[in-house]
Amino acid sequence: MTTVYRETTAPGLDDVVRCLWEEAGGAPKRIVPDCCVDLVECGGEVFVAGPDTAPWTWETGERARGVRFVPGRAGEILGLGADELRDRRVPLADLWGREGELLAEQVLSGAASLADVVARRRAGRTDREVSELIARLDDGPPRVSAALEPFATGERQLRRRFTLAVGYGPATYLRVSRFQRAIGLAGSAPDLASLAFSAGYADQAHLSRDCREFSGLKASEFFRARK
Repeated sequence: MTTVYRETTAPGLDDVVRCLWEEAGGAPKRIVPDCCVDLVECGGEVFVAGPDTAPWTWETGERARGVRFVPGRAGEILGLGADELRDRRVPLADLWGREGELLAEQVLSGAASLADVVARRRAGRTDREVSELIARLDDGPPRVSAALEPFATGERQLRRRFTLAVGYGPATYLRVSRFQRAIGLAGSAPDLASLAFSAGYADQAHLSRDCREFSGLKASEFFRARK
């Protein structure tokens, strides 16, 4: 069976939600880190998928749908630091107790959508310095120190707040963000050396090391599938 995946926008929630997504199921799918936290409905469960630092395989062939949060914004909805969810899949009832159990039942019955859950819990709080640092890291600086330079806040405090909001520190975020940039450019790059340069890597070997860590595959194998 061919796997079908699509993303749509979340009107009115675009400051906290990157996209809504649906997965039709089918063959197992390799999931690589993307700096995001997701709220997922699949297989009769509603759970939170925390920010990943390593690849994992989506084994189920069942249909799934989810809300993908903007990096750094999941905590205000979920009520805890994203670092507590790193590399974890946690049922909603385990996070929110009875409230989470009732909301999961509503989602599974069709009485509420995942977007409805986010809208109900939306707090409107954001750490502006963390959001600015995320934007600077997404621009692809060569080092984290370059992205940290403009901030008056102490570096240790800002790094701590960043890890709480995102799930891991700025250095890991920069690496994952750069790898995701390479994935986005893979279809237009003629070879791996060009792809590495365009994505901001020091060289092809640098790209290959990160690809092996984040995808579990050789760069030639991983990016060939994205041509």
